[in-house]
Amino acid sequence: MTEPCDLSAVDARSAICARELSPVELTESCLQRIDRLNPTLNAMVTVSAESALQDARVAEDAITHGNGDGLIHGLPVAIKDLQDTKGIVTTYGTSFYRDHVPNEDAGIVARIRAAGGIVIGKTNIPEMSIGANTINRLFGATGNPYAPELTCGGSSGGSAVAVATGMAPLATGSDHGGSLRIPACFSGVVGHRATPGTVPHESRTITQTNYSLQGPMARTVDDVALLLAVISTRDRASRRDPMSFPLDGNGFLDLASPTIESLRIGVTADFGGLLVSNHVRREFEDRVAYLVECGAEVVDLSLDLTEAVEVDWQLRADIFATQYHRDIADFDESFNPNVFRTYETALSTTVLEIARARRKQVDLFRRVDAVFDEVDIVVCPGVSVPPFPWSSLHPTEIDGEKVDNYMAWLSLTSCLTVVGHPVAALPAGLDSSGLPFGIQCIAPMYQDATLLTMAKSLENSFAASAQYLVPRPDHQVIESSDPQCQELGKAAAIAAAG
Repeated sequence: MTEPCDLSAVDARSAICARELSPVELTESCLQRIDRLNPTLNAMVTVSAESALQDARVAEDAITHGNGDGLIHGLPVAIKDLQDTKGIVTTYGTSFYRDHVPNEDAGIVARIRAAGGIVIGKTNIPEMSIGANTINRLFGATGNPYAPELTCGGSSGGSAVAVATGMAPLATGSDHGGSLRIPACFSGVVGHRATPGTVPHESRTITQTNYSLQGPMARTVDDVALLLAVISTRDRASRRDPMSFPLDGNGFLDLASPTIESLRIGVTADFGGLLVSNHVRREFEDRVAYLVECGAEVVDLSLDLTEAVEVDWQLRADIFATQYHRDIADFDESFNPNVFRTYETALSTTVLEIARARRKQVDLFRRVDAVFDEVDIVVCPGVSVPPFPWSSLHPTEIDGEKVDNYMAWLSLTSCLTVVGHPVAALPAGLDSSGLPFGIQCIAPMYQDATLLTMAKSLENSFAASAQYLVPRPDHQVIESSDPQCQELGKAAAIAAAG
């Protein structure tokens, strides 16, 4: 039986507006789902039950008195534990901040509250949100909602699992090299990495960059667009982000999708030779063939982004040096090894190497941008491998080829971070192993609303197929799984750090 927490955000909001569902009923339903599934999955690391119910009662009272017209009034939202929440513990996934209670909300959280959203709790991340496997020494691992012993990806893994399982209809995330897109693809949900500057990020440490972006996660494209409209709102605080440009977020609402037959889709499985498993290649080819059956015009692209891997590593080092040089002396040797490895790369990188990387970044951007003279949208796989056990920080090899570092298996997402075009991660059924398979949809810079309309068209096509419609996670399978994510996950994270 469908419970309130299983409603899409758009449908729940409509029901609340029609007074067919109260914010209290919806919040209670989400909390019950957390109680039921979170002991196994460990997606929510802080549950703000008391304050969420109080906020829900206030939201319900506002509706009774003819108020409550915020875009997400009465909807619970799960917040990534990287983003500050006033009065609610924000740990950044590390024991260094285990008791940190911010005095004010991050801008993204403040805009959610201003639009009537209810903060239901905080979602798990890797330590300091660095890594694509959601596991840390403080809380342990977050399990995949379709196979709890496997990873859900990262770094926004807790958020992806929370929305996939109905713990909240909406969640926030962030993205460096794939942190919204990878967990969305691994968990069967939608994540949107917007054009840089679309979502204000007042606490960024470096300006004019494709890194450190924040974004929405949800179960459908319409739901993601709804939250994007909220978090992209321009307010007084957003002026503190030098990348925030004038924008009317209402343009993300009421998406009218084109017909699949009208789309000219450019496809590539590996952007000219990036490391992608044979399993993922086969699954991607099947979905491309299906889109052709649906009537889409498909164009095979000879788009080479292999140079973006090295560019990303150099630019990432530059970002890490900027972000951590004031604090890294205070971190002990057990701190997230990904941070230390990237920071050490920064110390050994010359100014000329950074300059070359930045120059190449512009070349790669123009190479991708030129493709949109020929196609409406570019589609590629979401992740190079299927979900793997969360006990490993990353795969050690792909089809026998060694994976050199924690970023080497993320080239399908990191190459798109380098160029900066907006990307929507979209679920496209289950693979041959019964695990979610996702694709990335790319459009020209600043065309986020258009991208979402085209992604919705693909979503509708996949939903029309029993083979490519993503079923909701099986709650009985989750509940019958061993609840190992917390304690064994802590042990695995400690061992990896050591």
